[in-house]
Amino acid sequence: MTTGLPYRLGIIGAGNMGLAILAGALDGGVLQAGEVAVYDIDARARQRAGASGVAVLSDDAEVCARSAMVLFAVKPQQIAEALRQSGTSIENKAVMSIVAGVDSTRFRSMASGDIRLLRVLPNTPALVREGVFALASDTDFTAEELDWAVSLYTSLGIVERLPEAQLDAVCGLSGGAPAYVAMFVEALADGGVKQGLSREVALRLAMQSCLGSAKMLIDTAMHPALLKDMVASPAGTTIEACSILEKGAFRGTLIAAVAAASERSEQLGAPASNS
Repeated sequence: MTTGLPYRLGIIGAGNMGLAILAGALDGGVLQAGEVAVYDIDARARQRAGASGVAVLSDDAEVCARSAMVLFAVKPQQIAEALRQSGTSIENKAVMSIVAGVDSTRFRSMASGDIRLLRVLPNTPALVREGVFALASDTDFTAEELDWAVSLYTSLGIVERLPEAQLDAVCGLSGGAPAYVAMFVEALADGGVKQGLSREVALRLAMQSCLGSAKMLIDTAMHPALLKDMVASPAGTTIEACSILEKGAFRGTLIAAVAAASERSEQLGAPASNS
């Protein structure tokens, strides 16, 4: 993606996700620090971003004006103000949004001028280049812009292209999954501690077991039920534990959690939301 502007990518919002994408792109060599400009309303966030060597500009409008492509990585309740401050400098730009719940129609209605828009739903493991990125397939990016965006996010994990209508479900599933998995790891380790293991050993065993199990499923393309059946031998220890999980509505609780997060994503994007 060639451009005569000084920055290849401008990032508005240097919170956890914005910095995760920035760090992954720099570490993966997709972008050089000199190709990126950042702005955040919070001074500490600007300082954290600047520590990576990227340019920290004076406001949203300057980032938009001086960047070929702009990524909005702010909270849903901040996007209206961020777009207001960007003003007409956003006009005719290629814009990526990772703002949960704010669909393309509402985003465009708040922007000053016509833009080309790509909605993206990421998750935080992008920081270690194991992220999940859902890209809205119904975008008006040019082929070159879309190819570059796909290459950016592919360097940080896997990319799925889906209709925008499915992105709230992605938010509920992979968007929240790092928190769900962290809670599972912590609880699993607590179980080990209860049985006499040290906290350090229990955490290592829980984390590696989750990592190894996920890798096994990915590498073999095995259905999760088959892996469960491999481990759960007749009248053995694992099937006894699975029985307890079923009694506790383990699966149903996870399904309900994903549904609740998806619904919350829709609420955050509603024009009347004050959340």
